[in-house]
Amino acid sequence: MRDLGVGFGYLVRGQRWVAGHGKQFGFGLLPGLITLVLYAAALVSLALYGEDFIGWATPFADDWTSPWQGLFRGFLTAVLVALALLLAVLTFTAVTLLVGQPFYENLSEKVDRDVSPDGTAPESGLPLWRELWISGRDSLRILVRAAVWGVLLFALGFVPFVGQTAVPVIGFFVTGFFLTEELVAVALQRRRVDLRERLTLLRSRKMLVWGFGTPLGLAFLVPFVAVFLMPGAVAGATLMARELLDEETAETGADAPEEEVTP
Repeated sequence: MRDLGVGFGYLVRGQRWVAGHGKQFGFGLLPGLITLVLYAAALVSLALYGEDFIGWATPFADDWTSPWQGLFRGFLTAVLVALALLLAVLTFTAVTLLVGQPFYENLSEKVDRDVSPDGTAPESGLPLWRELWISGRDSLRILVRAAVWGVLLFALGFVPFVGQTAVPVIGFFVTGFFLTEELVAVALQRRRVDLRERLTLLRSRKMLVWGFGTPLGLAFLVPFVAVFLMPGAVAGATLMARELLDEETAETGADAPEEEVTP
């Protein structure tokens, strides 16, 4: 249980780090804003036309009497919107990291240098196009895993009582795990830690991962919050990646401002 608090502590330390590095925070908002506009347009479209889609998908209910038809289709519409929100939270981080890959790599390196006792940061040695390819490929593989969980939770949502109580809670923990994986990948890819190794590391410290990712996933449900938390989330995930690999970290480095450099 202690790891839950430690994980949340890394989330807070990451936000404190970017608060002390204004230019890093400012540039970090741009990828999130671009992604937010795209996601907002998609979710608004779903809210407007989701009920029509459910009606088209359930022709067998056309002859049902009131109020059963409305209740049934209303419930399915609500579940569809909830699933879309879950997938939006899961994929927002991946898309934002892909859009802002060069900046977030730069930010993560600065965090590493700031907290490293010798002031150095690991480097992958790969060209940018190769890093983008690996990041996109791994994000797609994570998205497939997340989609499988999403479909499973969607199906369990039809189970009376369980679908309204346990399923949402499980959904937030699943979201927290995959969010954390996407964020720590920025630091771990520079260390040549592949996807399978990353998942093994995270599964070995699930409480730490949930303490970091679950409250972040909840916060991402609030409009615009994800945009403002993304730079600090990358910083915090970099700090957590160092613990996962047992790397020595200067205790005060994450909170001490340094000279700001435009990426």
